[in-house]
Amino acid sequence: MESYATALLYATPFFIGLVLIEILYGHFVKDQKHNLMDTVSSLSSGLTNVVKDSLGLVLILVSYPFLLDHLALVEIKATWLVWVVAFIALDFAGYWNHRLSHRINFFWNQHVIHHSSEEFNLACALRQPISNLLGYYALLLIPAALLGVPNKVIAILAPIHLFAQFWYHTQHIGKMGILEYVIVTPSQHRVHHAINPEYIDKNLGQIFCVWDRMFGTFQEELDEVPPQYGVLKPANTWNPIIINFQHLWRLVQDAWRTKNYWDKVRIWFMPTGWRPKDVVEKYPVTIIENVYNFRKYQPEASTSLKAYSLFQLSVTTFLMLFMFSNYSEIGFDGLLLFGAFIFIGIYGYTTLMDGKKYAVWIEVVRGIGGLTLIYFTNDWFGMDSYLSMGSFIVALYFLITIFGGIYFTYFEKSFATPDLAS
Repeated sequence: MESYATALLYATPFFIGLVLIEILYGHFVKDQKHNLMDTVSSLSSGLTNVVKDSLGLVLILVSYPFLLDHLALVEIKATWLVWVVAFIALDFAGYWNHRLSHRINFFWNQHVIHHSSEEFNLACALRQPISNLLGYYALLLIPAALLGVPNKVIAILAPIHLFAQFWYHTQHIGKMGILEYVIVTPSQHRVHHAINPEYIDKNLGQIFCVWDRMFGTFQEELDEVPPQYGVLKPANTWNPIIINFQHLWRLVQDAWRTKNYWDKVRIWFMPTGWRPKDVVEKYPVTIIENVYNFRKYQPEASTSLKAYSLFQLSVTTFLMLFMFSNYSEIGFDGLLLFGAFIFIGIYGYTTLMDGKKYAVWIEVVRGIGGLTLIYFTNDWFGMDSYLSMGSFIVALYFLITIFGGIYFTYFEKSFATPDLAS
């Protein structure tokens, strides 16, 4: 996990930098594809994902080394060929994992966060799950295990394969000629993220588009059908932690409410969106009917709240990078506590972005908790060793968090009332 954290230490600023470049490009060509609060939510989602993955918070059902030891029919030495075979095997597994996530109710929960943005840009690529708590992916790598692909090769290529899926989340690149027949392109992935009936559950490939063409899930982007983005059951929140478990909570509620015992069992494995008949009638769920005429989630937000949200995102990113750069020094118990502060922080300020009144209690409690930890340890996870007065700066941040939560919950709204009346 430490090596993964080290990779993220460099990858995170790189991806955020590319998002900023896309924002600047959209500004200069007067074709902006970013909504500030949506982008903050997307980047915050990315932070939760990398923190969770760096801590290894997943129950592994079966590991690739185990499959390799028991299933390998041949042993391939680490030549250039094994890297090619491994990459193709990873992409094949990625296609079927992706297809599983789109077709089965239970697995959709771990993927819905990625589709939850009603915008399509590089930031939404970073909407990755924290709800993928069962590690079954190795089962999809059985072909690689049978061919004896070394575990080290898979371990090196897996993050590369993941990071290579970032670039095509953009609307600023059109169709790419002959490459449309070889790799997944921005045009193809716009189709994948669209909720138009013509596009739903299409283009599930990750790097190569051959799997979609081979298994009947390919759809070209049509000029007469402009993609509309999001999910048919809108998230209606900026909070990525809530989005991660919305679908699962609906499944739990439906399984509890239905009177049919068979439905209580099969709901988890039925096609995405399936619900028991008695539950549908009694507990209807709002679904977008006209994809060209629905209101995007856009709660009222002042300029100061937007600036404050950016401030929180920036500080949270800095704290996470510090955590990654001192992974071994902090120790696992310390990392869990540090990670908890990051998760609670993201939950707090994104709830504040939603305009929820209970956000103030989250912000006040985490602020007091952070100040208490600094008081008793006289440091912030060893930051003073690297940055003079580092813990003092973090303490100041927690004070700002407390007053920010109070201000945006009570004072700014009351100040805005006379203006609304006028």
